[in-house]
Amino acid sequence: MMRVLLSAYQCAPRIEAVSQIGWQWYSRLAQRVPTTLVTHIRNRPDLLRVGAPLANSDIIFIDTEWLAKPLCDFAERLFPNSEHASSLLCSLDFYFYDWVAVRQLKARLKAGTQWDIIHAVTPVSPVAATRLHVLKRPLVLGPWNGGLKTPTEFPDIMKENSSWLYPIRHLGHLVDFVVGTTRQASAILTATTATLESIPARYRSRCRYLLENGVDLDSFTPAPWPTPPSHTQPLHIVFVGRFQPFKGLPMLLEAIARLTDRLPVKLTVVGDGPLREKWENQAKRLHINHLITWYGSAPPVQVVAQMQAAHVLCLPSVRESGGAVLLEAMACARPVLTIKYGGPAEVVDESVGYAIEPDGGSPAVITALVESLHDIALRPDVWRQRGEVGRQRAEQLYGWEAKIEQALALYQELLKTPERGRKKRQK
Repeated sequence: MMRVLLSAYQCAPRIEAVSQIGWQWYSRLAQRVPTTLVTHIRNRPDLLRVGAPLANSDIIFIDTEWLAKPLCDFAERLFPNSEHASSLLCSLDFYFYDWVAVRQLKARLKAGTQWDIIHAVTPVSPVAATRLHVLKRPLVLGPWNGGLKTPTEFPDIMKENSSWLYPIRHLGHLVDFVVGTTRQASAILTATTATLESIPARYRSRCRYLLENGVDLDSFTPAPWPTPPSHTQPLHIVFVGRFQPFKGLPMLLEAIARLTDRLPVKLTVVGDGPLREKWENQAKRLHINHLITWYGSAPPVQVVAQMQAAHVLCLPSVRESGGAVLLEAMACARPVLTIKYGGPAEVVDESVGYAIEPDGGSPAVITALVESLHDIALRPDVWRQRGEVGRQRAEQLYGWEAKIEQALALYQELLKTPERGRKKRQK
């Protein structure tokens, strides 16, 4: 039986999306094949709390807290209102983590530990250049979801999101060029068209499509659609996400303020962050705060309940690389309303909801939100059916078990053709 070395810098069964991705890969792979997880020591408390190491697995914790903690503390002080910017700066620790990890893993190989294949699953960005290929085993990278360009239609939102920091990402491409991550990989899993296009053309033949996000179909379950919205039954909208500028919640608030002249509305906001007070004040200025439940951050079981209680999930994010909450809402049989850019453009069409074109910027998006939300009251059966199709699509394409099956098939393919993989990596 093959032995897998799984590198997941972020890996913990908690709310943060990328950590959840690492956890799902680890917990589900360990059920199928012997798995060694290598991860950052900051994940240790959360992993131990749920009984890790899991059966059929072991864990190697990498300690770079001497750098990571002061770096992240500095980033949070520098960007108190932009979690995205602070996370970008914090992520520079990954390169030191990777260097320490490779050194320890080489020592284990020398001592007799054996792995057949290596898979680096988090971070989920193409700029997360790793040196794991020096272990001389087939290396799978991803799924990656980066490469997304900054949208030009929303300059004010992106400025608030500290988009001027984004060029830091180019450091990762430089590291990749120097250490040969992409050049030496046996396979690269890409989640979006933008990600594929960010890979040098000479390496795209090694790319396979696989969305980085997945959904736990046993946790996110369907429920009957609520009583259709009408003049007596409020349209119930749910927003789930961190309070970051690019998530676009202010546009949804503006749309709701305009929509109240047409039908009763209520909004549940699941999430939190430093922008909460600012956005609550906006709702008060628009005289809609009484229509909103500011739920705060919530564990998955409560997120499911809030999704099931709503008619539609709305994620008006202007620069969303992934969009896990869209898959979760689809798994709950709820239609989804989003912006046609980045990750959402890959998964949302009129079969499962509606993706608004970003052309025209915030004013045009707000108008489209009003019309789309009103359309739910005008055509409730259509939107209910979109939710049902969403569940079917989640079962067919986005469940974690389906993703693990694809990965295991890829591992077997690479192990059957080691010479071909090695020749490709030498080009």
